[in-house]
Amino acid sequence: MSFRILTAAILAILVLSACHTLKGGPETDMSSTTVPEPTKTTARLALMRAVPEKWNLDANFAVFLKLLDEASQQNAEILITPEGWLDGYCAADTEHSTPEKVREMAQDLSSSRYLQQVAEEAKKRGMYICFGFTSMEDGKPYNAAGLWSSEGELIGVYHKAHLQRHDLQYTPGESLPVWPTPWGPVGIMICADRRWPETARTLRLQGAKLILNPTYGFRGDFNTTMMRTRAYENQCFIAFTHPTEGLVTNPKGGVQAQEEGGPGVLIVDIDLTKAKNDNHIRDRRPELYGPITAPDWVH
Repeated sequence: MSFRILTAAILAILVLSACHTLKGGPETDMSSTTVPEPTKTTARLALMRAVPEKWNLDANFAVFLKLLDEASQQNAEILITPEGWLDGYCAADTEHSTPEKVREMAQDLSSSRYLQQVAEEAKKRGMYICFGFTSMEDGKPYNAAGLWSSEGELIGVYHKAHLQRHDLQYTPGESLPVWPTPWGPVGIMICADRRWPETARTLRLQGAKLILNPTYGFRGDFNTTMMRTRAYENQCFIAFTHPTEGLVTNPKGGVQAQEEGGPGVLIVDIDLTKAKNDNHIRDRRPELYGPITAPDWVH
């Protein structure tokens, strides 16, 4: 077994509850070895591809609606936007961004007219939507991605956990949850979260055979190799959604679909029965991985 796989596995030991609804809401314990059988085994994904305009909420939302139409016309079941779509990932505007300006872009989960319309669109189209935005919760801004169900219900909001450089204007997330869907548990990791192998492994060990990855950062051959590795070592599908590239990698470590270019949506059909629980999942040795959970390491 490779060192990458060894280091990736152990964070699952820390997972106490795998399936969360909104912050402060009820939790479903999925820490047992089984999860409810999914009602669907195939999914049609739509990876949204466009470069947003920083600080321009209305313009970005208009592009979202246009590409949502395109995805809907092709019978997509799950649409994913790039990271921080609504405000154009304004924190990365290192020339103009400040913590105060980032907070001005943040959306309240209960009152944002944009998020309310995302819910309406999800219900109208019968589509799950993973939408990137800056959220304001308990007075703190988060780099967030919400997941709306096909009934228009906001079933979860993920907060980016691994923050560096300009992302330090946000509050770091404190959990790696998954949420129930007709396809079984689904997890989200945002952009740089993918660079820590523990992230994807933690989601996978909670039952997520599909991981959504809204992103804005680097891409290219190195990233493709990394995403293939993450999918292979966790025997799952990963939907990497970048402003200029859509990429889906599969449980065998292959590229299921990949497309670069201007505005559009990459439509990808996946069969989740291909994501098995044998091999890298079944044959883990978590009793050996103790150092990975320690806050300190050997320098």
